[in-house]
Amino acid sequence: MNNNLTPAATVLVLRDTNDGMEVLMVKRSKKSPFGNLYVFPGGKIDEGDCLESLELYCDGYDDLKASNILGLNNGGLSYWAACIRECFEEVGILLATKRSGELLNLEGEDKSKFDTYRQMLINNEINLLDICKKEDLTLTTANIAPLSHWITPEFEARRFDTRFFIAYLPENQIVQHDGMELTHSLWISPNLALKKALEGDMQMILPTTENLKSCMNFKSATTMLDHQKKLTKDDIKPILPKFYKENDTWKVLFPGDDGYEDH
Repeated sequence: MNNNLTPAATVLVLRDTNDGMEVLMVKRSKKSPFGNLYVFPGGKIDEGDCLESLELYCDGYDDLKASNILGLNNGGLSYWAACIRECFEEVGILLATKRSGELLNLEGEDKSKFDTYRQMLINNEINLLDICKKEDLTLTTANIAPLSHWITPEFEARRFDTRFFIAYLPENQIVQHDGMELTHSLWISPNLALKKALEGDMQMILPTTENLKSCMNFKSATTMLDHQKKLTKDDIKPILPKFYKENDTWKVLFPGDDGYEDH
């Protein structure tokens, strides 16, 4: 991995409704990187995401398995951990259960306690492992599957090596965006989100729209999750877009496109 690239994880939280699949989108505040854009919860990998002991609290994924899926020598599990942590910090959804198998009820009896944990996590007063230990949690890593792998174009000052994932919304959990980094959140069909992006109603960058397009190939979120979980490192290739100007218009090339290697 290029040393100038910051590893990051982003998660598309999905749910199935009577009207079809919906994805959770959030709007970044003006102050944050990617200000005023509609994106998915996510951010850079933190130290706490890399703790080896997190393996003990995962339902079926250890670092070896996670790294194999992503085509890494090690550290793969940190991406799953970052998805879970960022999702909890930014929108209040915790992809975990009690070790007994009982679901968390973040709409009811568990709400105030986990609201406190969330604030402590945002303030760096606690990490994900601490919460797992205190509450005897199992992180539902098997409910999270890789979707794509994007690398920030070379002309950008801040460059990220970002893995996109999908996860299914757990029961008894509601979205509460943090109000600081995020100013708005909504459930929306991928089709409608793309339409709004095209019409200028929702500002998005290329990886966001391309990942939304990949959701449109599936009738339901559960079907999509099953499909993505079967994929290997050979199925998800890194995408480094290259931009060039032609007749005063910006064009983009993806790996495999004609002329990609010449730019």
